[in-house]
Order: sequence, then C-alpha cells, then structure tokens
Amino acid sequence: MNPTKSLPKAGLPFPLGARWDGTGVNFALFSANATKVELCLFDRGGRRELERVELPEYTDEIWHGYLPDVRPGQLYGYRVHGPYAPEAGHRFNANKLLLDPYALALRGEISWHDALFGYRIGSARGDLVMDRRDSAFVMPKCVVVDTAVTWGRDQRPAIPWQETVIYEAHVKGMTAANQAIPTQLRGTFAGLAQPNVIEHLVKLGVTAVELMPVQAFFDDRHLVDRGLSNYWGYNTIGFFSPAPRYISPEGNIHEFKLMVRRLHEAGIEVILDVVYNHTAEGNHLGPTLSFRGIDNASYYILSDDPRYYFDTTGCGNTVNLRHQRVLQMVMDSLRYWVEQCHVDGFRFDLASSLGREREAFDHHSVFFDAIRQDPVLSTVKLIAEPWDTGPNGYQLGNFPPGWSEWNDKYRDTVRGFWRGDEAMAGDLAGSLLGSSGLFEKRGRRPWSSVNFVTAHDGFTLADVVSFNDKHNQANGEDNNDGHSHNLSWNCGVEGATDDENVLALRDRMRRNLIATVLLSQGTPMMLMGDEVGRSQDGNNNTYCQDNALNWLSWQEPEERDRNFRQFVSELVAIRRSHPVLAQPTFLHGALTSNGDPNVVWRRPDGHQMDQQDWDNPETRAMAVQLTDGTQRLLMLFNAHHEPLDFVLPEGLRWTLLVDTAQGLPEAAAPLIEGIITVAERSLVCLKEKRIDG
Repeated sequence: MNPTKSLPKAGLPFPLGARWDGTGVNFALFSANATKVELCLFDRGGRRELERVELPEYTDEIWHGYLPDVRPGQLYGYRVHGPYAPEAGHRFNANKLLLDPYALALRGEISWHDALFGYRIGSARGDLVMDRRDSAFVMPKCVVVDTAVTWGRDQRPAIPWQETVIYEAHVKGMTAANQAIPTQLRGTFAGLAQPNVIEHLVKLGVTAVELMPVQAFFDDRHLVDRGLSNYWGYNTIGFFSPAPRYISPEGNIHEFKLMVRRLHEAGIEVILDVVYNHTAEGNHLGPTLSFRGIDNASYYILSDDPRYYFDTTGCGNTVNLRHQRVLQMVMDSLRYWVEQCHVDGFRFDLASSLGREREAFDHHSVFFDAIRQDPVLSTVKLIAEPWDTGPNGYQLGNFPPGWSEWNDKYRDTVRGFWRGDEAMAGDLAGSLLGSSGLFEKRGRRPWSSVNFVTAHDGFTLADVVSFNDKHNQANGEDNNDGHSHNLSWNCGVEGATDDENVLALRDRMRRNLIATVLLSQGTPMMLMGDEVGRSQDGNNNTYCQDNALNWLSWQEPEERDRNFRQFVSELVAIRRSHPVLAQPTFLHGALTSNGDPNVVWRRPDGHQMDQQDWDNPETRAMAVQLTDGTQRLLMLFNAHHEPLDFVLPEGLRWTLLVDTAQGLPEAAAPLIEGIITVAERSLVCLKEKRIDG
C-alpha cells in the first residue's frame, strides 16, 4: 500500500458518495464527529489495499476530495478517525474498513470474523475496549459505478391505485427452481426478467410485483454459524446498492434495471420492500461495517445512556431520521431508485419507526413531511407496514394522505370469519368495504387498505387451511420463533393427508379466502406461490430458509392446483372488468345514478340486516349488494357448517360469477332468480343480468 501516491484535489461536498463525471471521481462522505477520513483503494479482486488517500477538505460536515485518475469499476472503502468512546456515543475505529453509505454497488459478501467488530470480543469490559485488527480482508468493497444506461422507450405503467393488484415475491424464491432459466440466472434479477416468469405474472393478471428487500444486506453471524442465512433480507447495509447475491456471476447492477424494464413492458409495476428503520449493524455488540464507524451518534438514535441504542425495531438499532443528513440519505436513496432505476413505489418495513419523534408516533414527522412535499416521491406508490416494536407502535390507519397500509386486521378478520369464529360479521362487513373506520379521514380512499390474508411473514395460503399450529423446527429455535396467533384451520388433519374429503374442503377454503380478497374494496395483495398451492410445511417464519421451503416450484402442479391457479386468474379478471369492486370512494349507502343505494346488507331471508343481526355473535351468513349505477353485484357469504338458502332481491335476475363450492361456473350457466342455495363454508358472487345485458 502506498498512502501518498495520489494527490487528491479538493473536489466538492456534493453529491454524496463516489460520482464519476467522465474524467475522474468525486468522493464525499458525511461525518459530523470524525477527525480524519481516509479513502482506501483496492485491486480488482478486492484483496489488496493499493492506496490510502486522506480526503483533503471538510465542508459543512462533509469530507471530500477528487481523484482524476480513478475510473468506474474501482473498488474502495473508508477508514474514519475519531474517538472510540462508546460511553459518549462514539465508536470510531480506523482499523475497520467501512462501506460508503452512498455506494451504488458492492463487490463480495461479509466473511464473518471477530475483526469485523470495533471492540475486542471476549474482553471483560465488553464493547469498551477497542479492537485494533484490520477488517478489510473480510469486508466487501464499494464499487465506483458509471450510472449511464440505455432505457430506450421504458414507460412506467402508472396503474391507478384502484386498479392495482399486488403480488408479493422474493427475487431468488421466484426463480431458483425454474429449470427453464439458465442455471447462472436462477435467483437473480436477470432470472426474474425471463419471459416465462413474466408470462406467469401476466396470466395471473397482477399489476405490481412487490419485491422483498433487494438493497444490499448480509447474513447474520448467528445464522451462518447454524448453516442458515438471512433469506428474507430485512438486514440492510447499503441503501443505494442492489444486493450482490441477486446479480448473476457475469452481470452487473444494470441487471436490476433490465428487470424493471421487462416488467414495465408487460404492464407490471415494481414496488420495493425497503428497510430504512434499522441497519445490519445491530445493537452495541454488533459489527462495525459502515454507519457505526462513520458517525454512530448521528446515524442512530441513542438511548439516555449513549453507549446503547434506542431500539423500536427489535433489530438492535433505529436509524435517526431526525438528523438532517440521515434524512437526506434516505430521501436521496428513494429518489435514486425512482429516478435512476425507474421503480414505481415502496413498501416501508416497520414504518411506524420512520414516523417517530422518539417515544411517540407523529404523522407529521419530518420524514412524512419530506415525502409529501417531494415532487418525485409524492407521486409513487407508498405502502406502510404500520407498526414497530416500540411504545404505541401499532398505527394502522394513522398514516398520512397518499399512503396505503398493510391491513393485518383485514387478514385476521377474514381468516377468523371463514374459520367460523363468533362475532365476526360486523368486522367482515367493514373489511369488505375498504375498512372505512380506519382509513376514511383526510381525504383518503379505499385503496389505502392493502387487503391480504397471507404475506411472507406467516403461513402460506395452503398452510392456513392445513395447519392449526406452527412447525418451525427447521429454524433451529425449538419452535419458539414465529407467532402462534395464526387464525388457521387444518380442516380436520394437521399437515399432509391423502383424505380426499379433507383435501376438497381445503380447496374450498382456499377459494373462500382468495375470493374474499379479490372481491373486497381496497387494494388486493397475494403471496408468491399461493396460486399454485405452495406450502412451507407449517413453518410460519421462514426468514432463514434459503431452500425449496421458500422457493416457487415451476413443475406443472397437480390438477387441483392447476384449477386453483385458473380460479385466481379469472377472479382477477372479474375484478378488472367490474369497477363496482374497486370504487373510488367509501360506500355508505348513498344513492347512485339509478336511484339505488351503493351498498345494501341483507340476511339470508332477504331482509335488510339490522343492529341486532350485527350484534349477534352467531351471525355467520349475510349478503351484500353493490352497485355503482351501471353494474350490480350480489355476494353471498355462508361460513356455517351447513347449506343455507338465500332469498334474492325480488324482480331481479342474476348470472353466476363465482361459487367457491365448485369454482367458476360454466359459460352458459342459467339465469338465477328467487332463491339460491349456498353450500356450507362457501361464497357466491352474482351479477345482475338486467343492468348491462
């Protein structure tokens, strides 16, 4: 290593990160409390440090310098000098190579070693004794990137919220088992861009893919030690860099952009699940990889004793969005993914933490206000996971206008109703109409409720109807991980069975659950693989399982799952062709242009439901009639264990759209009027024939 070979120019304090201008590279790094910053340049393999260059200028808490001889592809990292004083909130340690928070690409993965920690592992004084070993040999390296890319005629699909159908997927899980994709592309962005993958999504009819975390993350040491990995990826360390594991061996970060373009060409939006609430550095005993060593006291919220972190995420730390430079980093990151990578929106993990003013949640927090006034970010899809682990962390319905929210109350209500639980009718009615009690304020619309019965966290749809209890032994935590409040029903047998009666009931229950989601007001979301019966063998917390337990099978499914896939696809088509199912405002019985109320609730005997019916805990059957003045639909719900006759509105004739007891009707199904028998534990959806012929 030659520490004096390059003589940097002053450069500029902006933009932050390493930016190639066609002649050289400007390096800029924020640290309010550092005393010196050194830029380390590495060989192509990232094994040998070639030069160490002190950044010559310090402007407005930005360390910066310009190297005219550096080119794209250069590997680099930082060493940041300052006090190692954990008791004062400072954890500077220049022996540790640090990742640039603004790095656009990373090369390599972490190799776990005690040298990654800023303190001496095993010391009687814990994290108060600085470790002096160099960590560069086990650290990934940042990459200088030429951001130029040819987008051609890429156009955002710009799907209106009320027409959106979301498919939650995992980049690797979507393609790792797809034998039609070249081996080197399976589990990568390039694999997700393959024609047969996109064709599958198009046939389903979904309009948006919500990808689980793709920003750079690492596997936790305790998982690696057990032969597992952080498969889900909620462990971010680089907010601008795509995860190296999702880039093919001969590829580069532009594969992500190619994937986005191919999905856009198919009319499918790309939504990223992002983790800005915490980082992979963990608590005070975690490794020093980036932010902690650059300026611990600025990047993280510290507790009253600054040696420790104020943690509302359950992951050891909380990112300090109240600091203007940290907020700037998050905003710059979001804009980068929208402007440079053309993504269409974001789902924010543990979003309540983003809106905290330390102890309390505030929908006027600096983060939300910054998003709302931003001319770029205020126009994309914004989805909140409306909770965290801190005080008053559950904030469903309390996010600002322009946001939608994962509605877990919808999930629990729909599961409970179809399981046959008592006192669910009123909650189901509200859920079917977009949960107005939660979201009808400040001009918010029904699409604010993201309706789902399954997501990555929990059972798959097949497992919801096959297991009463979690079976997480494969995670190595004695089945103590994951929650036990599953609101599932195994239909009489726990797990796999050959009993045809049980299997038929499970098929019907799957149809009930997914039909409810796709026939509700709001934004429907389905989980990858639910359409073909993907099972996790009862594991409801597969965060560490990088194997077939989490991967979508591309083998031709058996007949019952082929039929279910077709059922889902046709339900999505029904939703798309019936705007009455996705109305722009909440329904409260207002008169439509044809003089009918936009919603009417009826008992099976045909009479309108009254308060006594809603209050009756045994109410498990009801009908809802929807109209927008041009279309009229009637949905009949029977969660009883026996068939029920429903009296239809007098003088109207109906065609059958959906019957979950049998699937989808024949094209020439006869007209229905008078009375219809709805099978036990099933849902029927009828369409009035008279209105639109």
